[in-house]
Amino acid sequence: MPRVKAPVDPRTSWQLPAFGGMPRTADLEPLVTRVLAPNPNRMTLDGTNSYLVGAPGSGAAVLVDPGPDDPAHLAAVEAALAARGARVAAVLVTHHHGDHAEAALPWGARFGAQVMAGSGDVAGPGGRVLTGGDRLRLAGTTVDVVPTPGHCSDHLAFRIESGAVLVGDHVLGRGTSVVTHPEGDVVAYLESLRTVRDLGPSALYCGHGPELTEDPGAVLDYYLAHRAYREGQVVAALQAGATTVDELVAVIYAEVPREVWFAAAQSTRATLDKLRAEGRVEQAVDGTVRPA
Repeated sequence: MPRVKAPVDPRTSWQLPAFGGMPRTADLEPLVTRVLAPNPNRMTLDGTNSYLVGAPGSGAAVLVDPGPDDPAHLAAVEAALAARGARVAAVLVTHHHGDHAEAALPWGARFGAQVMAGSGDVAGPGGRVLTGGDRLRLAGTTVDVVPTPGHCSDHLAFRIESGAVLVGDHVLGRGTSVVTHPEGDVVAYLESLRTVRDLGPSALYCGHGPELTEDPGAVLDYYLAHRAYREGQVVAALQAGATTVDELVAVIYAEVPREVWFAAAQSTRATLDKLRAEGRVEQAVDGTVRPA
């Protein structure tokens, strides 16, 4: 297959904690405490990051992405709340995937807090469905809702007063995010990356992996370049004779552990959807694809 030049990930030169080296609880800035859920795996990396956001001394905090409904994680979140002298003012969820949203309704009920999300299914019967441009005044601070579809259709990010953006699965602290299929959309994902970049974030607080504070804009530029790189690989592999998603994944992700090939296949299918819409590839009745 013709070689397509890979972009350089700026994080390779940063002093990020080693995999498995993130502390369970960390104060990232006066407004934000991160609590790491004990659910590490190939897809969740170190685990799901839950965040408490609120002004010091306000007596309240917003819980963002409660994560799995796990007793040990709940205990860690409650300990972090006690350390802040805070109650939960609201539960915010970036998107519907279970590793972010499973605990939203049960913990919302436990804390007596309204659940807010981009989907009614996640927000629940007494919850609030958020849309882009909403400004939430909670816990002595403001949180701006930023629509970031692409990873999945209901994905949101939350910009806080310090300029940091809680990005959920839109950007990961390690590696790159999956554009899920069929609910994900590469075109929407690229536009969402540009939207977050144009906010000029002071930091990216990710759904998985460490916070990105050194040069958030460079990471967003890398993500855009990485998607272009993967697209170029797909086109090159098709031109070299690959005709199915499985063949494309085997060629493009040959150096990636096979246990994450299912996720690579989702992003590959999403990329093929984009290329078909642009008239650059054709799909036969039997599902095989070829350059147009």
